[in-house]
Amino acid sequence: MSGPLILFRTPYFRGPVPLAGVPDGLRRHFTADQAQLREADAVVFHIPDWRRTQLDDTPKYPGQLWVLWSMESAVNYPRMADPAFLRHFDLIVTYERSADIWSSYLPAAPQWQAALAMSQPPKTETAPLVMFQSALIDGCGRNAFSGALMRQIPVDSYGRVYRNRTLADDRGRQSKLEAISRYRFCLSLENSLLPDYVTEKLFDPLLAGTVPVYRGAPNAQEFAPEHSYIDAEAYGGPKGLADYLRHLLQSPAEYAAYFAWRQRPLPDWLEEKLRASATSCWLRLLERVDTARAARRSGRPALPFGLRAAASARTTRLLRRLGGRQAAPVQIQ
Repeated sequence: MSGPLILFRTPYFRGPVPLAGVPDGLRRHFTADQAQLREADAVVFHIPDWRRTQLDDTPKYPGQLWVLWSMESAVNYPRMADPAFLRHFDLIVTYERSADIWSSYLPAAPQWQAALAMSQPPKTETAPLVMFQSALIDGCGRNAFSGALMRQIPVDSYGRVYRNRTLADDRGRQSKLEAISRYRFCLSLENSLLPDYVTEKLFDPLLAGTVPVYRGAPNAQEFAPEHSYIDAEAYGGPKGLADYLRHLLQSPAEYAAYFAWRQRPLPDWLEEKLRASATSCWLRLLERVDTARAARRSGRPALPFGLRAAASARTTRLLRRLGGRQAAPVQIQ
C-alpha cells in the first residue's frame, strides 16, 4: 500500500473505532486488522480499553510509533499520568493542549455560528435548572454537589443520577438539547476537575441557548466566550450558588447579560482554537506518521513491557480461550 498504515490495537469502549472527519479516500490508511501489526507504521492504543492481559505482549517493531489515545480524564485512568507507562509511547492524542495531537471537545465552527444566529428559546419549564447525568463516574464529588444543590433549589434531572424527570420523546442528542433549551440554567458537572478537560457538559447548553452552571476545568474560561456561563465553584458551595441563581431569576437584566456574547462575533482566541481543532485528529496523526516513515527499518521487534509481562498475558489469554472466553475483534466504524 502506498502511504502510511495506522493500526488500532484496541477497540473504542469495546465497540468500533470511529474515524470522524476522515474522508473515504484516506480510510485505507487505517486498519483494525491485527494481522497487519508488523506492517503498521503506527499502533494506536485507546487507554480506556487497555487490558494488560491482552496487550502486554504486543511487540514493537523497529521505527514503529506507538500512540496513546484517550479523551477521558487522567483522574479516571491514572495510567495517563504514570511516567513509567507513558514512556512506552511516542505520540499522545488527548484533550490536553500539551498533547502531541490535541483532540478537542470543542464544537465545530458551524455549530457556533448556528448558535449565534438562532433566536433565544423560550424558557417554559417551572424548575430553573436541568441536569443530564447518567454516568456514575465521580472523581470530584459532583454527585454530592448536585444532591446538595437539589435540596436548595429545584432541579429537573433526566439522567440516571437523581432522576426525577423523563423525556416524553427520546430521540437521543437532539431531544436532550431541546429539553435543555427550555430551562434557564443547565447544571453541568464534569466527572473530574482537570485543566483542559472541558467536555460537552459546557458546550451543549451554550449551543442550546441556556446558561451553563459549570463545575469542571479550572481554565474553562479558555474555551467559552466571556460571561457565557456561571462558575459553580465561585459562590462558596451549593447554598451560595442557589442564592445567586435565585437572584438572577429576580433580575432579568443580569440574567440576560449571560447571552450578550451571542450578539457579538466569537472572540479571536476562540476562533483560533476552532481552526486548530477543525481538522480531524486522525488526519493530523496521519501526517505525523507519514513524516516519520523514513525512520522505519528492519530488525527484530522488542517487547516493551518485558518478557515476564508478555508471558503472563499469553498464558492468561490461552486459559481464557480454553474456558470459552475470547476478546472481540477490533473494528473500525
